[in-house]
Amino acid sequence: MQLVVARVGRAHGIKGEVTVEVRTDEPEQRLAPGQVLATEPAETGPLTIETGRVHSGRLLLRFAGVTSREAAEALRDTLLVAEVDPDQLPDDPEEFYDHQLIGLTVVTVGDEARVGEVREMAHLPAQDLLVVTRPDGREAFVPFVEAIVPTVDLERGLVVIDPPPGLLDDVDEGDDVDERDGRADEADA
Repeated sequence: MQLVVARVGRAHGIKGEVTVEVRTDEPEQRLAPGQVLATEPAETGPLTIETGRVHSGRLLLRFAGVTSREAAEALRDTLLVAEVDPDQLPDDPEEFYDHQLIGLTVVTVGDEARVGEVREMAHLPAQDLLVVTRPDGREAFVPFVEAIVPTVDLERGLVVIDPPPGLLDDVDEGDDVDERDGRADEADA
């Protein structure tokens, strides 16, 4: 199974280093020198990590064969993908791989009312989101933080959420919506 472990950012310096946005809880293992990573888009890889270091709180990598700022900049926004055994679990029992969460049933805390099914994980710079397909086919975006997602029960196939007010509320059909940008008319609010 393939797992996205990082996204290449901008070039750093003139000798081919790049900044990376880490998307794994095991960067010391997945982004270590000598690791060969597949890429998305596939035609930019595979890439072999030559060196890695932390500078001003950011991970910098240099790949074999990438020796100039221009070559490094050409890799910008490339996703780095590691091959992972699907049965392998993260070391921390409170961490999960995306493939473990996709397909789980989402229910509310207490009454276990069905909310939907996890369709995918969205990894945004600010936080991770569960993309949940509701029974009516619409999507809900649930921040994947402990305060909102207190329990993931892989054995039962459940993600238990404690949604704050408004997280799962739908826009009422009677609301005035500006057709140009989809926002509710502020004069009616």
